[in-house]
Amino acid sequence: MTHRQGKPLRRWLTVQRIAALACSAVLLGCSSGPEKPKPTPLEELAPKIAGKVVWNQRVGSVNPTTLLAVSGDVVTIGLKDGSVVALESETGRELWRADAGARLSAAAGSDGRFAAVVTENNEVVTFDQGKQIWRARLGSKVVTPPLVAGERVFVQGVDRAAVAFDALDGRKLWVQQPQGDPLTLAQPSVLMPFKDTLLSGQGAKLAGLDPLLGTVRFEVTVASPRGTNEVERLADLVGPGGRAGDVVCVRAFQAAVGCVNAERGSLVWSKTIGGFQGVAADDQYVFAGDASDRITAWRMVNGDVAWSSERFMHRGLSAPLSAGRTVVFGDAEGYVHFLSREDGQPLLRIQTDGEPIIGAPVRSGSTIIVLTAGGSVFAFRPE
Repeated sequence: MTHRQGKPLRRWLTVQRIAALACSAVLLGCSSGPEKPKPTPLEELAPKIAGKVVWNQRVGSVNPTTLLAVSGDVVTIGLKDGSVVALESETGRELWRADAGARLSAAAGSDGRFAAVVTENNEVVTFDQGKQIWRARLGSKVVTPPLVAGERVFVQGVDRAAVAFDALDGRKLWVQQPQGDPLTLAQPSVLMPFKDTLLSGQGAKLAGLDPLLGTVRFEVTVASPRGTNEVERLADLVGPGGRAGDVVCVRAFQAAVGCVNAERGSLVWSKTIGGFQGVAADDQYVFAGDASDRITAWRMVNGDVAWSSERFMHRGLSAPLSAGRTVVFGDAEGYVHFLSREDGQPLLRIQTDGEPIIGAPVRSGSTIIVLTAGGSVFAFRPE
């Protein structure tokens, strides 16, 4: 927990604490616990599209919350030990490697030139093409990757306070402290750009902030927390979100998937569904897996279910990526699944190093890139 003088107490839950609370909430004892469901066996698949691994690169040890940051043709990765690595997305060639000086609590954010990470010492560290240019102390723990845009570095704490720094010299520009007492999760939240607005997850709300001043332009409630204990009331927004035009879609932890018109600052639709991974979107559909890895595609226009698939139940799916005619998921056995966006039919399956795919697949041009828990980066080109 964190507490600032003159500010309300804000609460955040670690994954371990959630598990303990969940155990206390059920009647069965957790000394042995229910047997974990077995992953659904993969069906034999005759590939319907072509694709192959075009490069792979072992980068080092990663955290379960490590994410890939892509800008242009540069992929930036913040590693567990504090190393920050930039790779060329086309070839996997290492462009530069730097050291933040301490283990990381948040993955890297980058605009291709500047890269920023946050250490376990609550310091944001910023690099210019691999050269450290400044570092600044933060007021709370950070697990959400910084956002680097418009020569600014935006940082969001687990208390969901947002801070803006000048990317060139580290000058603090503003701090936006949410009102109320949101119950939040120590898992990366939503922090993304939309035109001239900064979108920030604040509990169960998606807030639109003025990136120059930090003032609130709108707040939209995506899910309504309910229940009698902390776990049941937790509806914190988790990243990544998906965008199609003026609509941004996000997941509220174990509560809902919803879409917001970020131009108008209004809710388009929200559907109650469990799950803890982020979502992907295109101009027609919103994609996500639920807590059991059942995949659902909702129609972007109204939230009606377009299709649902149980082919990958309990396989430990990653957050998805929408890429052309496909939606892409990784799983806990290191497989990357390319599905038809129209009906969820499997089109292609490629294996990596057998370690879980973490974060979400990302796209750079025609290349799709994933990160494994073993610290390897794999790049594919479907055809």
